[in-house]
Amino acid sequence: MVKLEKAVTARFDSKGEKFEILVDPDLALELRKGKEVNLPELLAVETVFKDAAKGTEQSSETLSKVFGTTKVQEIAEKIVRDGEVHLTTEQRRQMREARVKEVIEFIARNAMNPQTNAPHPPNRIENALEEAKIKIDEMKSVEQQLPGIVKELGKLIPISMESIQVAVKIPALHAAKTEHVLHKYNVTKEQWQSDGSLIAVVEMPAGLRQDFLNDLNRNCHGELETKILEK
Repeated sequence: MVKLEKAVTARFDSKGEKFEILVDPDLALELRKGKEVNLPELLAVETVFKDAAKGTEQSSETLSKVFGTTKVQEIAEKIVRDGEVHLTTEQRRQMREARVKEVIEFIARNAMNPQTNAPHPPNRIENALEEAKIKIDEMKSVEQQLPGIVKELGKLIPISMESIQVAVKIPALHAAKTEHVLHKYNVTKEQWQSDGSLIAVVEMPAGLRQDFLNDLNRNCHGELETKILEK
């Protein structure tokens, strides 16, 4: 368990509620990279706060409503993976470099030059990112930032990335714990229903459709409805 003086705050917002925990910055970074960590060592204290600075704890009812559980370690893992972590300057630099590399690889794999119908080489994309002075946010996924990045790149190089819109209905049983999957992508509409189910419209590059559906199905165990919307 990390000492309080060395811990940083991880924060997650959902349904108008705030959730904060105090975590080891190095283990938090490993967890955000997709690695497994020892959850008891991740936390400075096994408490989910509404405001960590004031020491105000979140209620068990709110935790259960949003996360479907009151188990602190399970909730902490979700907060670190899907929320915001106040990392050190060096950690942010490392994450930013890694995110820029992901952006370049993703665009090289999914975009094309509409004039030649050929993909753009990674070095061309990298040079265009630098020339356009595009800021890559290390705390946001590639999918969240992609529309803005492609728009700016289009001012310098001919680039096309076909997109689709997918309508999704997630039943109440899985809605709260699956909401974070949607927000890895560009959510253009989100509406909670009276029965607790969630309806959303998500826009993404056509090439991501299967990855998106696989991600949703893993979290919903196949219990959801999806439809490709015509533009």
